[in-house]
Amino acid sequence: MINTIGVLGCGWLGKPLAESLLKEGYHVKGTTTTPDKLTALQAAGISPFLIAIGDDGIKGGISSFLKDLDVLIINIPPGLRKAPTGNFVARMQFLNQAINDAEVPKLIFVSSTSVYGALQGEVWEDTVPKPISESGKQLLAVEKLFSNNPSFKTTIIRFGGLIGPKRHPVRQLSGKKNIKSGEELLNLIHLDDCIRIITTILRESYWNQIFNGVYPYHPSKKEYYTNEALKMGVTPPEFQDTNAPVYKKIVKSQVFNVKSHPLLTTIVS
Repeated sequence: MINTIGVLGCGWLGKPLAESLLKEGYHVKGTTTTPDKLTALQAAGISPFLIAIGDDGIKGGISSFLKDLDVLIINIPPGLRKAPTGNFVARMQFLNQAINDAEVPKLIFVSSTSVYGALQGEVWEDTVPKPISESGKQLLAVEKLFSNNPSFKTTIIRFGGLIGPKRHPVRQLSGKKNIKSGEELLNLIHLDDCIRIITTILRESYWNQIFNGVYPYHPSKKEYYTNEALKMGVTPPEFQDTNAPVYKKIVKSQVFNVKSHPLLTTIVS
């Protein structure tokens, strides 16, 4: 029986996830790297911990945070855009040891569809990943790190691009010109469905499995972002015509759909 859940990383996804878990009746511990956010977590009913995992180790009360957890949800991105030389794998190796020491029995690791790289056509959970970005390569290595640890059960979720409240890529793209890859297909998922997938895994005990988290609608970048910009009343981005190869990757959430848990929140405004 699951009573206490730890959410490592209470940011844009992690905090509303933690709040949803509280409503489900779980005791929830949550972490942040920002001291100012501790009060907000506590006010929401989340037991707050200030923890930072760096390339040289873990700072903060990681032992207290992991103590007596039934499930740990790891929701921290590699962060390689801001720090291209960062070593996400090394950071997760420190965490892996801490999880062993605390004897946490179950783990959910939030990964990304970037592990599939530039594969073409339909991509399923059993498709062999071929990451091309450094972030995708390190995420795949961390997936294996946790999945190969016999001390706990691990479930991997590979989310597509995240959208939801106060987060929509078209706002960053608005007014930009000469954007490449306009015919590339999108693989997106709404925050509500991210939370639905995680809570379903907990409720149904789907352990030692891999799930793709992508809404089953895959428009081109040009079509989608142009239409979304017009609906939101912002300047549409302009896409560049190019003869470069177009990656038409469609990530399918086969495993979740086979289990009769369809995704419900549209990515269209």
